[in-house]
Amino acid sequence: MNNPEPVPANPEAPAAQGDALGGRIRAFRAMRGMTLVRLAGLSALSHSFLSQVERGQATPSINSLGRIAHALGTSQIELLTDSPSPDAGIRSRVTPAADGPRGTYGEGEARLLVTHADAHFRPISITSYHCEFGEPYAHAEHEFVYIVSGTMEVELDGERQILGTGDSVYYEAEVPHRWRAVDAGGFHALVVKEQPRARSGQTKLAPMEQS
Repeated sequence: MNNPEPVPANPEAPAAQGDALGGRIRAFRAMRGMTLVRLAGLSALSHSFLSQVERGQATPSINSLGRIAHALGTSQIELLTDSPSPDAGIRSRVTPAADGPRGTYGEGEARLLVTHADAHFRPISITSYHCEFGEPYAHAEHEFVYIVSGTMEVELDGERQILGTGDSVYYEAEVPHRWRAVDAGGFHALVVKEQPRARSGQTKLAPMEQS
């Protein structure tokens, strides 16, 4: 396996930044009931490198972060976004058009539309012009996709279908899926997935695996 060397965390960046990213990766891994050894195998990154990332002692490149996100069945933007603390008694929240964390989601540009820690679902606005399929995703959350504009080809469980403006698709957890833009015009889609959370019956991490 060809593993990149650990990249030391940027000394000019706040130490908490690396700790926060590492903590979110560790939290996702725990929710998946996944060991570091398993994550290393799925992401083709070394166990020692991932351990340093989770401890905030190394910063993954964008490419490595994408591999980690893919292995965890999530996206870079979800790993990079801080989840606000729950606000007791607040039952609604407005996200202005100028707000909402922005980043990458697979091969597309993404904006997270809801970041409230207690939200039961996570809507993401995605724009993509990438016309090649990436690797299939499979994650523990159910997902819904609505095509706002443009044309997308989606593959679900190996079967492909063209979706145009106004079309939508829903698929259950663990269904392998991927999509691409059909032409250079790209597509704009609204993706709504369940908020990642621990599932009942998942294997708890052993102390050594949590490190």
